Amino acid sequence: MSDESAAQRAFPMRGVPQPTRAEVAALPGVSLSRHPVIAHKMTALRDQRTAPPEFYRLVRELGTLLAYEATADLELIPDAIETPLEPMTGTRLAGGVGIVPILRAGLGLAEGFRQVLPDAQVWHLGLRRDERTLEPIEYYNQLARAGNLQVCFSVDPMLATGGSAIDALNTLKRYSVRHLRYVGLIAAPYGLLKLRQAHPDVPIYLAALDTQLDERGFIRPGLGDAGDRQFGTL
Repeated sequence: MSDESAAQRAFPMRGVPQPTRAEVAALPGVSLSRHPVIAHKMTALRDQRTAPPEFYRLVRELGTLLAYEATADLELIPDAIETPLEPMTGTRLAGGVGIVPILRAGLGLAEGFRQVLPDAQVWHLGLRRDERTLEPIEYYNQLARAGNLQVCFSVDPMLATGGSAIDALNTLKRYSVRHLRYVGLIAAPYGLLKLRQAHPDVPIYLAALDTQLDERGFIRPGLGDAGDRQFGTL
């Protein structure tokens, strides 16, 4: 193997043009959280001193907070009930909700979503990133035909090159899942642009937008490997 080929395998983002944060921050269909509690918890999540049990708890809590933001415009239908005092017409969600965590890092976010929507259907999709090519590799798929779903959320903490997110949404669309949304914690401008271009119809919800990818394809400043930090496999 030539030195050039070895360098390309070790540093796949070397020389790849990347958009700036300012260039992608205003992309259509992108919601970047401005909630102070989310910002507070994201700082604790990034801190390298945060141990795996606390890290997992924070991911789960951030999933709950982002679930409230990402479901704020769901459709409601009337529901006639009786309170202890009198009848009234309330509202309930018009159709079910699906959650698709990208394994394994998406599990904590999915648990946070389930705190808000305990009746949601949870499907699992296993994707890992080839560190040489940065392309996603599917290794597990437990998707089912969607029935009576109003919306389905694909959840994954890190949106780096965008490959896994794009592949997950491609898979869901092949299963005829409609009304998709993507929810993540941290995105790099490069990955956000790639996802927006590949799936312009899918709303994107993020807790933070970072500066860039380094030559290895890691988000900077980022937080390291979200899966390893959640499950103590550092």
